[in-house]
Amino acid sequence: MIPSFQVFDNDINLDTLNYYLNCEAIAVDTETMGLIPRRDRLCLIQICDDQDHVTVVRISQELAQNIKSAPLIQQLMEASNVTKVFHYARFDICTLRVHLGITTNPIFCTKIASKLARTYSSRHGLKEVVKELEQIELDKSAGSSDWGSTYELSDQQLKYAANDVRYLVSVKNKLTKMLVREGRYELAQKSFGYLHTLVELDLLGYEDLFSHQ
Repeated sequence: MIPSFQVFDNDINLDTLNYYLNCEAIAVDTETMGLIPRRDRLCLIQICDDQDHVTVVRISQELAQNIKSAPLIQQLMEASNVTKVFHYARFDICTLRVHLGITTNPIFCTKIASKLARTYSSRHGLKEVVKELEQIELDKSAGSSDWGSTYELSDQQLKYAANDVRYLVSVKNKLTKMLVREGRYELAQKSFGYLHTLVELDLLGYEDLFSHQ
């Protein structure tokens, strides 16, 4: 068993790796200096299971420039027996690939799942999805803040980071039931499988590849 909340620098330890490797699914999120992976460095990785064991990994500026330098995180993210649950996986898996050389698999994206299942709503942000499915009001006020000072993160920032993963596995399970009920689960799986191709196109600078123009 690992602590309910723990903070590491640059990589997890073996106990944490082995614990999460025994999970069916884990939630993952990243915090960065901005929204352009090739420009904006990775600052934080958050992980959580369905038992509320949260791990926060602070990524130093030096590590974010050294590809394949977090081997235990890489082993976990690439473990085929553990589903990695993201909200807007397109960004996070791109960030992990650019900065740590990680090809994350398998993937479940709650944003894609929400758009496929919750067609009665136009609101698919994490805050809205968690509010409806978990009856929890997330505080997103620390989202647009300086994550670069990883060793001086405030309690508010750490709480924000933890809450971004704390409910994702439960949300995944509820969205999965909705997808199965509506006959869209296989379509969701195909969409998740396409994400790595989409990330490759993003990194090559392609936009609107499938548009008519």
